[in-house]
Amino acid sequence: MTQLSTPHGVVRLPAFFPDATYGALRATGFEDAEDARIPGCVMNSYHLYNRPGARLIKALGGLHAFTGWNHPILTDSGGFQLYSLIHENAEYGEIRDNEIIFRPDRGAEKMTFTPEKCIQAQFQYGSDIMMALDVCTSPDDPDDVQRRSVELTVKWGARCRAEFDKLVKGRKGPRPLLFGIVQGGGNRALRLECGARLREIGFDGFGFGGWPLDAEGKLRPDILQDAADAMDPNLPRYAMGLGRPEEIVQCVNMGYTLFDCVIPTREARHQRLYCFKKGMATPEGVRRPDGRFYSFVYMLDEQHVRDRGPIDPECDCILCRRYSRAYLHHLFKVGDSQAYRLATAHNLRFYARLMELIRHE
Repeated sequence: MTQLSTPHGVVRLPAFFPDATYGALRATGFEDAEDARIPGCVMNSYHLYNRPGARLIKALGGLHAFTGWNHPILTDSGGFQLYSLIHENAEYGEIRDNEIIFRPDRGAEKMTFTPEKCIQAQFQYGSDIMMALDVCTSPDDPDDVQRRSVELTVKWGARCRAEFDKLVKGRKGPRPLLFGIVQGGGNRALRLECGARLREIGFDGFGFGGWPLDAEGKLRPDILQDAADAMDPNLPRYAMGLGRPEEIVQCVNMGYTLFDCVIPTREARHQRLYCFKKGMATPEGVRRPDGRFYSFVYMLDEQHVRDRGPIDPECDCILCRRYSRAYLHHLFKVGDSQAYRLATAHNLRFYARLMELIRHE
């Protein structure tokens, strides 16, 4: 599949969506994302559900009107955030067979989150791509935990599909898309079973569910490949939460076509800027087997104090078009907020360029 059609535009695949968790890109504006030719953004259903609230967002015209981002928006289900918080502290809530009960603060009113509420909230947001509610696990969880995750993920996926079909009925114009999430942890048989059962329900695409890293934080390509094999190869395959540039290239080779991550914006706030190595900004260069096609420019290094050159002479972002390494180094040194904006804009453009090279554009 080479492109994804949404109510707010066509996305050429493979594509990377940066995380705009609370409806905002950290340290920069959506105008810089547009300038970087970013095709879409991911926003966090759970956090937006808490603040400012799905009803208020709907009253203000949905996420596109509220944020001023008039391109595709993917909203996650909120399941991963709830799982992570409950996993961190069991007193926060419980994942039951029919719902998630959540109460992070003592004395606070509990939240009951169901597959139906998950879809209803995403319709209130006006999302272009919606994710079904799933039950997340760690790769190291035992098989009985993985089995329960698959059973509930399939059951909840069917409920999400039914609610989606009910709400989309009679709507005018292009309809949003609904993705299912493939669970199963490190058990290949469960991954394949989960994917087959979700394909029977029918979705517009599929996402990788769970945690793709081992206890040491290293990527588990076997788990990612198992999940990709479980998905319909004719539909988008979404590697949720990934990743580093070399991980994206790896996952494209596995069949994934959609990615999101906080890494480019977070690295920019830590003065780390991405730069293609000399001669590597080519479709062949980014597919180097060792993944060493880029490097970091550490902006607080003293070597940049007198450097009049751009971060990357081949980059066309606002930073590289107009400013020197010396100037950005100065901005970081004095703590000027422009430093974070310009660095973030550069990293977003790096990721957009990476996807263009993978697509051979």
